[in-house]
Amino acid sequence: MRLRPDQLAGHLRKNLAPLYLVFGEEPLQVLEAADAIRLAARERGYAERQCLTVETGFEWGVLARLAASPSLFTDRRLLELRLDNAKTGDAGAKALADYAARLAEDAVLLVTAGKLDWNTQKSRWFTALDQAGVVIAAMPLDSRQLPGWIERRLRDRGLNPTADAVTLLAERVEGNLLAAAQDIEKLLLLTEDRQLTLPAVLAAVDDSARYSIYDFVDAGLLGQADRVTRILNGLREEGVEPVLVNWALHQEVRRLATMAFARSQGQALEAGLAEQKIWEKRKPLLRQAMQRLTLADCRQLLRDCARTDQVIKGIKPGSAWGELLTNGLRLAGLELLTEQIEQSSPMR
Repeated sequence: MRLRPDQLAGHLRKNLAPLYLVFGEEPLQVLEAADAIRLAARERGYAERQCLTVETGFEWGVLARLAASPSLFTDRRLLELRLDNAKTGDAGAKALADYAARLAEDAVLLVTAGKLDWNTQKSRWFTALDQAGVVIAAMPLDSRQLPGWIERRLRDRGLNPTADAVTLLAERVEGNLLAAAQDIEKLLLLTEDRQLTLPAVLAAVDDSARYSIYDFVDAGLLGQADRVTRILNGLREEGVEPVLVNWALHQEVRRLATMAFARSQGQALEAGLAEQKIWEKRKPLLRQAMQRLTLADCRQLLRDCARTDQVIKGIKPGSAWGELLTNGLRLAGLELLTEQIEQSSPMR
């Protein structure tokens, strides 16, 4: 059974499964989900906790022996297997599948892991755990999901935030849930009347946003001009090389140009998305961009990326970051002259 992290608390109030797999790229959600499962197990009498950490040379037979050996101290146990980012290998895959087929009667098994790619999620051992227990995937929240997550967490902690306070906090911690959680705890201490306002957030919270080059591209696809500027400023401050930003933008624009050309030849957009092997999660972004951009727009953006590459290499004069901002805003549907952007931007 699959659950989102925000569904776990409701599940644990009613049930405790014999097996849990918690994995994902968002460490805060992995940690909190695992903590919730540990607490639920302890409250139900699983008093003993036995932990295994998978490292190079790990002996997978230990899991089966541990599961088969009753505890000397208690009737119920919590077994933890920490994969982190280790590979299971054939021996680990077999051990996990075998455990799922013969669950220990006196134990709950909690498996925690980092990012698991799609091939791993289709593997025999992953499928076996999914069928035998509960799988919680802790995926990064995008910019549309983050404000809701922040507001729920604030209210769960007893604060009543205004909409603009939530928006500002989301902007300041975007891409960094751990920083968001820490800032919420800080606000809890500093907010006396439980009414959380914009000035309170401004006074208490540092800018902890963490961006990737793909966030920059996604903001452009979604037509979010303000966010394009904010993310590019963040990337520059973090020391990201402009050549990487331009590479990511060029890759996406080339994909858009290919689909735009196919559309001009009569191909349906959905067929183009399938031909380009676009993930389901990204299809709405590209659909939105394709509604806004023509084939001529895409070809112009390709030429702009080529010029930016020459600026980065010193072949042509100009500001690499100014060029990147211009191109990002054009992708977002905002057409400005490079000179206008550079005059109003802190990237000069």
